[in-house]
Amino acid sequence: MSETTKTSGTHDESISAADADATSPKEPGSKEPGPKDAGASDVDAPARPSGRGKKWYVIHTYSGHENKVKANLEKAIQYNNLQDRFGEILVATEDFAVVKDRKKTITRRKTFPSYVLVEVELSEETRAVVTNIPGVTHFVGDEKSPMPLSEAEINRIRGKVAVDRPKVTTEVPFKVGESIKVIDGPFSDFVGQVDEIHPDRGKVRVMVSIFGRATPVELDFMQVTVV
Repeated sequence: MSETTKTSGTHDESISAADADATSPKEPGSKEPGPKDAGASDVDAPARPSGRGKKWYVIHTYSGHENKVKANLEKAIQYNNLQDRFGEILVATEDFAVVKDRKKTITRRKTFPSYVLVEVELSEETRAVVTNIPGVTHFVGDEKSPMPLSEAEINRIRGKVAVDRPKVTTEVPFKVGESIKVIDGPFSDFVGQVDEIHPDRGKVRVMVSIFGRATPVELDFMQVTVV
């Protein structure tokens, strides 16, 4: 009898352990495995779409507002946390050498007055940020779908505004066929006509009369003045 009782007791303990496993509450923080676990990472906060990538566009501004637009747009980009959607903002300038009263002075001028170049991944959001800047009138091109600049165009423009060694363009105070007077050098007081102009070298070729014959003479811009 005692042996039968022992066997029955063991059987009862085995069943109780299995039942306890099936019915016992889960520990805090534990999670049942299931089909949703495979896509658990998909519930993270979605990132902004990458879109078409950054391209260069031209925006038109009020005259004289180019630098203000650039500064305000940079602030708006930071405020809206859109640094990843915008690249460079460029107000193209060029150095000019102006010759006046035999003095050469260097002045910086805007290459494209009333225009600002913006590198941006264009979307409704980024477009609204740009057009809401005071002083901006519109994107250049089609109103609904502005055309970006080609790589050749932006390379040509950026070549004109190189930061390290900007090219200086000399403003020519006269034109071909115009009468000028030589005011310096061996041909001083000679009067002639402008035949050729070389702004890159700051030189002008003038036809002057020497011994009754028209003779070409190359002079510096500062050696002549308009009659």
